[in-house]
Amino acid sequence: MLLNFSSLDSLSILSCRRALCNNLSALEDILKDYKNYLIKYSIFSTYCIDSIKMKLKIIDLFAGIGGVRLGFEKAAKKKLIETNCVFSSEIDKYCIQTYITNFGKTNFYGDITKIGSTENIIKTIPNFDLLFAGFPCQPFSQAGLKKGFNDTRGTLFFWIEKILNVKKPSAFLLENVKHLKGHDKGNTLKVILKSLRKNYYVPDPEILNAKDFGLPQNRERIYIVGFRKKINDFKFPNLKKIKTKLGDILETNPVKKYTISSRLWSGHKRRKIKHRKKGNGFGYGLFDKNSQHTNTISARYYKDGSEVLISRGKNKNPRKLTERECARLQGFPDSFKIPVSTVQAYKQFGNSVPVNVVEAISCEMINYLEAQNKKSKVA
Repeated sequence: MLLNFSSLDSLSILSCRRALCNNLSALEDILKDYKNYLIKYSIFSTYCIDSIKMKLKIIDLFAGIGGVRLGFEKAAKKKLIETNCVFSSEIDKYCIQTYITNFGKTNFYGDITKIGSTENIIKTIPNFDLLFAGFPCQPFSQAGLKKGFNDTRGTLFFWIEKILNVKKPSAFLLENVKHLKGHDKGNTLKVILKSLRKNYYVPDPEILNAKDFGLPQNRERIYIVGFRKKINDFKFPNLKKIKTKLGDILETNPVKKYTISSRLWSGHKRRKIKHRKKGNGFGYGLFDKNSQHTNTISARYYKDGSEVLISRGKNKNPRKLTERECARLQGFPDSFKIPVSTVQAYKQFGNSVPVNVVEAISCEMINYLEAQNKKSKVA
């Protein structure tokens, strides 16, 4: 028996919805009328309702601690889309520890360059819809380019390319340092795009900054997306320009071990003066709770913390960021567990991707894939 939702007030509808969720057969019977009602009164968009049954399988290469995966899963959750990571690959044992602690031990593979032949790729990697990879930046042979051998053999990117060509997923998202754009005088990116565009629609890559997506960190990265089918021009997310303040992610009263020694602080100040005399901007970066954003944290942050030091007040030695503050600076929630040492945590978060940025890109990618699905159904 179908219900007439127009005769119910909003509280009754919510109560009815909860009850129906406990009875799948009843929910199936009225889903069509319920959907039409929600759309009619603009409670949810048509897209959200249609997305309830959408499922996406993903793989996570050069996974690190899972920043790209986390960003995509957050976007998918907002879109009411179920995700399943069917394959992950990473070689650093400490990153693997953090990854498995937070995501569980899925189909985990070590060195992706050992996966071998096409036959073994087919056998080892389950079918999937999206590929994610934050791959290392490597040059392609200049001699090879001059001879016309502008392929990707001998690089880590080759394995991304090979897996894409063998498994043929619907889409991919790749992340790298912004310097990839000018790396080897632009040859590296040129070869990568030429390779990807053989089988995918790949719009021009975009350099996006974490500080424009609600994170108090000046961190630029280049993002490359691709789709098996093109329906229109893909648009990267608009810059949110959310006002940020470092104080929002700082811990209160961190322990003494994060305060740098007087000897180290004196060395930082000497080097700063030396660089200033040379006319460059190198040296430590000092910030406080009112700063809009910090410099970019890197994997070497564990050494001396010079790129981001937090002021403790006048005539006091500054301190380094805590591990949790580094996580927050990259958009990781406080529920994200840090099972490794301070040194390893600094390396991991310094190498990671800004989760908020990936989430924003992923929302646009999901919209694009959904539009593809709707167009194919109409056709």
